[in-house]
Amino acid sequence: MKIFYSPECLKYEQPGHPESPDRVEATAQYLRWNGFELGEPHPCSDQDVLLAHSADLLESVKAGTFFDFDTPVFQGIDRIAKLSAGAAVDAVMHCLNHGEKAFSLMRPPGHHAARDRLGGFCYFNSIAIACLKAMKENADIRKVAIVDFDCHHGNGTEDIMLGRKEIYYLSLHQSPLFPGTGLKSRDNCRNIPLLPGTGPDRFLSVFADEMMAVESFGPDLLAISAGFDAFRLDPMAGLSLEIETFGEIGRRLSALNKPTFAVLEGGYSKNLPECVNQFLTGLEEK
Repeated sequence: MKIFYSPECLKYEQPGHPESPDRVEATAQYLRWNGFELGEPHPCSDQDVLLAHSADLLESVKAGTFFDFDTPVFQGIDRIAKLSAGAAVDAVMHCLNHGEKAFSLMRPPGHHAARDRLGGFCYFNSIAIACLKAMKENADIRKVAIVDFDCHHGNGTEDIMLGRKEIYYLSLHQSPLFPGTGLKSRDNCRNIPLLPGTGPDRFLSVFADEMMAVESFGPDLLAISAGFDAFRLDPMAGLSLEIETFGEIGRRLSALNKPTFAVLEGGYSKNLPECVNQFLTGLEEK
């Protein structure tokens, strides 16, 4: 498996903010200890960002003229956000060109960034940009399934992808919880709200049913918004998955036997490195 990571993504932080550089730095170190090889990504272009976002949003991030309490202005955040999105693009292109699964281990995350607005720690929607870039540049990619198991609903991804018949978006998320969306399915976007306290057995049972629907869609590419805040000790949410649950999620996604790449979203516990390692190990299984 190819993992795209750059320490450049560690170069912004706000004291006390849960989306800290420590979470990704510790995960990168843990994955190296466990035998994964990490490679440098490339930033995406403005044209890539505009596949998913409006010109107004792009310019506001570049100029630092936006305001969101959870998503602060940092010097150079446009450059780092484009590098994070670029890592997702590198991951999907590696997956398609080399027949190998790939993972973007970067920050900021992306699935709360909508076409015209940012939020929820997210500036640009990395997975949306990567999927749309893949479809633009590879004629063999006609249908894409996006599976989002972050504990928070990917409202930004739904906003960008809603109504695109060539995209199937699946989100399993806690409700009630930020951002308060994803309460019902809409068009090509399948939303599965889960009650606080949902544990591994219930989650995996629902997940198995939804994997059958993903398989029936017949995607040419599988994209994964991999959030790990459903872990039972995560301070930002209230689901009750175990570390090992993420390994099983990875195995079930691998069983779809599709070209596959994944992008880090949330996950704020000290156990994030172990959760990611379990997921990637499961995803590598044939």
